[in-house]
Amino acid sequence: MACWLLKTDPGAYSWEDLERDGRRAWTGLASSQAQASLRAMRPGDRVIVYDSGARCAMGVAEVLGAAYPDPGTAGLLCIDLKALEPLPAPVPLDALKEEPAFEGSVLLTQGRSKIVPLSPAEWREIQALADVIARTGGLRPEERF
Repeated sequence: MACWLLKTDPGAYSWEDLERDGRRAWTGLASSQAQASLRAMRPGDRVIVYDSGARCAMGVAEVLGAAYPDPGTAGLLCIDLKALEPLPAPVPLDALKEEPAFEGSVLLTQGRSKIVPLSPAEWREIQALADVIARTGGLRPEERF
């Protein structure tokens, strides 16, 4: 199972929309890099949905099937996603920038990428940060005292 981060566009379809709808075709990704990532996705892959407007990782979704032709745009592919659960707390981009696991990550080096492959360490770090932020109200453990 691979792990990914998908970015939403500000003001467009959001994590809250996916959570409300339950599942959705993820369409309209035209870059060659995004199309290659869509082709690489497999059923069961896990996805962090990142809100580009809020600049935060928001929730976890699952890829439901292989990429297929985007019904709205000829020549492009899309995938179906199913919302699984929100993160315990949103994880801001600034918090990710401070974590060694993200040093050199496509997420930080190629800010315009709509789909970012995540290493297992990056996936775990997002989950751990969400837990810490939920428990501490956003404060790092060393800042609570």
